[in-house]
Amino acid sequence: MGRWLLRLVSLLLSLAVIAGFAVAWGWNEFTRPGPLADETTVVIPRGAGMEAIALKLFDAGVVADPRILAIGAKVSGQARRLKAGEFAFPAAVSPREALEILESGVTVVRRVTVAEGLSSGEVVAVVRSADGLEGEIDVVPEEGTLLPETYHYALGDSRSDLLARMRRAMDEMVNALWETRAPDLPIRSPEEAVILASIVEKETGVAAERPLVASVFINRLNRGMRLQSDPTVAYGIAGGEGLDRPLTRSDLRSRTPYNTYVIDRLPPGPIANPGAASIAAVLQPAETDFYYFVADGTGGHAFSKTLAEHNRNVRAWRRHQRTKQIE
Repeated sequence: MGRWLLRLVSLLLSLAVIAGFAVAWGWNEFTRPGPLADETTVVIPRGAGMEAIALKLFDAGVVADPRILAIGAKVSGQARRLKAGEFAFPAAVSPREALEILESGVTVVRRVTVAEGLSSGEVVAVVRSADGLEGEIDVVPEEGTLLPETYHYALGDSRSDLLARMRRAMDEMVNALWETRAPDLPIRSPEEAVILASIVEKETGVAAERPLVASVFINRLNRGMRLQSDPTVAYGIAGGEGLDRPLTRSDLRSRTPYNTYVIDRLPPGPIANPGAASIAAVLQPAETDFYYFVADGTGGHAFSKTLAEHNRNVRAWRRHQRTKQIE
């Protein structure tokens, strides 16, 4: 009887030692750096079970043994708390760390940037080409209703929802800037502010010039002068698709609702989607006596108070163009 008991105790001790070694080995495999050489992303679909998730991470090279991941998740209770989505895994991530990433629900953040001055059709093209978005865009939003900005989204987000965010962002930004507008502006509504800002946006790409360009148009409106903006002429002819040739003299006489060489005051709508800086420039323009501006050959513009000064600047610009053609 004593020998049998001794053997049983010896067997149990042996099993305990083996189990201890097994647990130690499993914990080491669960916590040690994995085989991943470089950061990678893995998409975990909704409804995926633990085994399917483990195999996905194994196929992506994140873990060396899917069984270690699955066992570790079940033992720790994490198997029921793993999220779906697109996740980023750093190089050498351990199975334990991989589970923590999946449990956190912090998915990969994607970005799409909408540049200032794009037409709504061009913005829609950017959104349609953004990788990872889903759904169709049936209607192009009205011009001037989308705020140019960098937007973050996750894999599987809706294209139409992203456009809705752009519309809300524009409304909120315009309303906030409208409350801080300078007094006595010849602009009667936030909608008119966006129209004029879209013209400023298309006239200059130099940030420091926006308040100056805005001041020219504000001064002209105050004096009852026509805006005479070339981008409005181009928009009246080609719309948001853009004019792929220089304007002609006959273009400047074209009878379109947007031709500010022909119409008084503002056109009926925006000619692009202006950014916050251009809208702010229109609502807080520089205080100047400028009524004219023309390109100066350096990427910016020469501003003038009188028509005589403006004509001199125009002649200088034409000389610059002729010199460039000779070169």
